[in-house]
Amino acid sequence: QRGARVTSVTLSQEQLDLAAMRVEDAGVGHLVELRLQDYREVEGEYDAVVSVEMVEAVGEEYWPTYFATLDRLLAPGGRVALQSITMAHHRMLATRRSFGWIQKYIFPGGLIPSLEAIDQTLAAHTTLRVSQRRELGPHYARTLRLWRERFIESWPQIHAQGFDETFRRM
Repeated sequence: QRGARVTSVTLSQEQLDLAAMRVEDAGVGHLVELRLQDYREVEGEYDAVVSVEMVEAVGEEYWPTYFATLDRLLAPGGRVALQSITMAHHRMLATRRSFGWIQKYIFPGGLIPSLEAIDQTLAAHTTLRVSQRRELGPHYARTLRLWRERFIESWPQIHAQGFDETFRRM
C-alpha cells in the first residue's frame, strides 16, 4: 500500500493461497509477486529482505546457508529484518540435540536460536551485522491470549476437521 514492489516466497501452498487472497483483498496484486519457491533458489537483488519465523525452522546446520542467502540477495545499503523467537544461549546449547514438544510439533528439524548464535553465524558466513534489536516479548502474552480465545471459539470447526482432544490440550 506504500508502493513497494514485493516478492514473497514460501514452501507452503496453503500459505501461498492465503497470501494471494490477502494481496487481492488489499488491492495490491500489481505490486506483489508470490512464489512457491525455496529461499535458496531466489535470484536477484533486493533493497530489503524480511524474514518472519523462518530461521527457527531451517535447522542449525543450515543457518550459514540461510544467512548467506539473505546476504547474497541484499542490495548494497539494503537492510534485513529478521523476526525470530530466540532463547538464552546456554539454553540453546543445552537443548540443541533434544527432541521436545517444540521440535516435534512446531519446528521439526529446526532449532530456536540464541542472539549469540545469530551473531556468530553472521560474523562467520556473511557481511551482515546486527544494527538494532527490538524485543517483542512483552507483546507476546497478549498474542497468546488472543490466539487461545480464537482457538477455543473455533474448536467446533477444528474438531470437525478431525482434530482430537489430545490436540486440543496441546
